[in-house]
Amino acid sequence: MTDDADRAALERDLAGRGAYELFACDPALADTATFCAAYGFDLADSANTILVVGKATPPVHAACVVLATHRLDVNRAVRDRLGTRKASFAAPEEARAVTGHEIGGVTVFGLPAGLPIWVDAAVMERERIVLGGGSRAWKVIAPPSILRTLPGVEVVEGLAKPAGG
Repeated sequence: MTDDADRAALERDLAGRGAYELFACDPALADTATFCAAYGFDLADSANTILVVGKATPPVHAACVVLATHRLDVNRAVRDRLGTRKASFAAPEEARAVTGHEIGGVTVFGLPAGLPIWVDAAVMERERIVLGGGSRAWKVIAPPSILRTLPGVEVVEGLAKPAGG
């Protein structure tokens, strides 16, 4: 897709969800730490969307939104919520197949219907968050309340823990 097509798809997925700003970025700088350093954003405001998979037949997926300063608790919180014996981060190819988004740009907007979306409670405490835009060329800057507009979203206490803590 071209940047214009990516933007149009993102705008369709954001329609009616409240205030937001689209931020164009160099795709080579889309990875969180690099993006924040290059464009002057606080890492604590960056919220990553991570696809997880529970080892079952068929596999069980969920999209988790966590601050870049936190680490998703895959081995306990995610596994327990998925109801599987084992859980892990989805491989990049699997994440792309399930979400339709590129790694470095995965977003909660425009995900397949029925895919659970879990947001770590710490995300909701920020004044604003920077989210992936579905491609490596776009980011979405918005108040965290925009996440509550998503169907079936759940805010989960303890989904992630501060890094190093």
